[in-house]
Amino acid sequence: MMATMKDVARVAGVSLGTVSRAINNAPGVKPVTMKKVQAAIKQLDYVRDDYARGLKTNSSQTIALILPTIWHPFFSEFAYYVEKALYHLDYKLMLCNSESDSEKERAYIQMVAQNKVAGIIGITYSEIDQYVSSNLPFVSIDRYFTEDISYVTSDNFAGGQMAAEQLIKHGATQLAYIAGYSQFKNETTRRRDGFQAYLAKTGLENDEIFEPEPIHDLPKLLDGLLRRRPNLDGLFCVNDFMLLQVRRILQQKGIRVPEDIQMIGFDGIRMAEDEPSELSTIAQPVAEMAQAAVDILMTKIKNPDVLPEIKVLPVEFCEGKTTKPM
Repeated sequence: MMATMKDVARVAGVSLGTVSRAINNAPGVKPVTMKKVQAAIKQLDYVRDDYARGLKTNSSQTIALILPTIWHPFFSEFAYYVEKALYHLDYKLMLCNSESDSEKERAYIQMVAQNKVAGIIGITYSEIDQYVSSNLPFVSIDRYFTEDISYVTSDNFAGGQMAAEQLIKHGATQLAYIAGYSQFKNETTRRRDGFQAYLAKTGLENDEIFEPEPIHDLPKLLDGLLRRRPNLDGLFCVNDFMLLQVRRILQQKGIRVPEDIQMIGFDGIRMAEDEPSELSTIAQPVAEMAQAAVDILMTKIKNPDVLPEIKVLPVEFCEGKTTKPM
């Protein structure tokens, strides 16, 4: 059976209130008393119940992170850096693998009102707009809501321009963009905007597969693109996960990457922390995005009246094996 604060008080020979003040480093606890309490805690192997404490004090040291899926490498890496940032602030992470289930996400939002979590960082593409208000300690990644909500994003428009520029620099002359898009407005569509804006200035031919998510029958859509553009030699994919899917289909058709078609993705996914991506990609600053989201959320928790903040972070092109060496 786990030890309680009453057990600590009994062993230390002090009152329950004194134990509480000592554990919370409140002023007025004598050094000799503090030593008694600490000795009792060590003897009993006492662990403070932060959840119960949060209910009593109307506060929590836990942050919820809502992700569409943990299987996407970018989301997994983002979760890693959020947890790392929270740990240094003595906060814990609660992960919601939502699978775009609005009811599941709503339940986590309600946990803020119940003081079970102090705030939420959300990458969400489901119908929760009505539950997200400007006074909620909530930081969104990429997505906009009806009410003004703080959000963190990378410079998606510049990333789209960068992808077009690099494909051209690497010798591609007939380009296309491939993406699925959410029904809920978010920053990722600006990748397409930037790509098209850059190409509009060059006069180069371009095409696209731009379909509502989830994309059905991608091989068939690629067949159509290749029939329309038999000389296609450059592809920009909305993210690295899409690039991997498209590359696999192309290779099954006997089309070589990068010899026949060069490809650039978006995100900068890696298989390990110290390994660069094997893909040519527009890399997002994942660690900086996670830190910015945590910083903005902590400010909102401490000062609920603070105005919403928008943080846009720069991206960079990382050379991999899906473009030709220059």
